[in-house]
Amino acid sequence: MDRTEFIIATAILLFGAFCLGFLTHWVTNRLSHVSKSDLSELDGMAEALHDAEEARDAARAELKDTSDTLHARLSEAEAELKAAMEGLREARRDTEELRRFISEQNMGSA
Repeated sequence: MDRTEFIIATAILLFGAFCLGFLTHWVTNRLSHVSKSDLSELDGMAEALHDAEEARDAARAELKDTSDTLHARLSEAEAELKAAMEGLREARRDTEELRRFISEQNMGSA
């Protein structure tokens, strides 16, 4: 192989490498190209995600309010139950005292 053949072979190899690089760049560019419709679709998805996050935050706030309200109502109901149970104990004590009194009166008259 003389000098001219070597230069021609090297030029062909370099041109082939250039063509391969250009083709690779073109294919990569075509595959990763984002069209306007894709961008508008991404914008729509971002807006939908934002709306969903706002709805989630609103639902969490409503859940917290409802939970606080129910907790307050439960505490109130427990306090009422405690007062009712105390009243029932007192009524039972009074009833027992009346029964004893009536029993003593009946025994005393008999």
